[in-house]
Amino acid sequence: MLLYPKDIIEKTIAWIEGDTRAKEWLQKNNYEEMVQLKDAASRYPKAFEYLLLHKHLVLAAFVNAIWEDKKAFKILMDKKEFHWAAMANYINGDDNAAMFLHKNNLKHYAELAHKLQAKIRKEGDEGTGIFSGPFKVQK
Repeated sequence: MLLYPKDIIEKTIAWIEGDTRAKEWLQKNNYEEMVQLKDAASRYPKAFEYLLLHKHLVLAAFVNAIWEDKKAFKILMDKKEFHWAAMANYINGDDNAAMFLHKNNLKHYAELAHKLQAKIRKEGDEGTGIFSGPFKVQK
């Protein structure tokens, strides 16, 4: 199960909010995949490619599940990555998913999902990236 420590998730949240010091900290401490998650969630191909090339398949499946790719969601469930699946569902509007995260002491993951959701919605409102489909994850 891919479960990051709370401080890594909090740094990732700070990076999503634009804190470049958080980005530098993540990079310095070998969490480049969390740096790339920000852009991968916004459907930037290079960031998604990074996740695949460096074998961060759970994060890649999570990114596709955000964009309602049922196969990617199934991969998360099959791998028992329930918190990542819940985050994807939360981003897609399932409030029960947030309750699941809170109930399992993963409030920081719910917060990360909330920040990603806000970022995606803001970009959609700005008209960026709304015409491209989800990435394809190979099993």
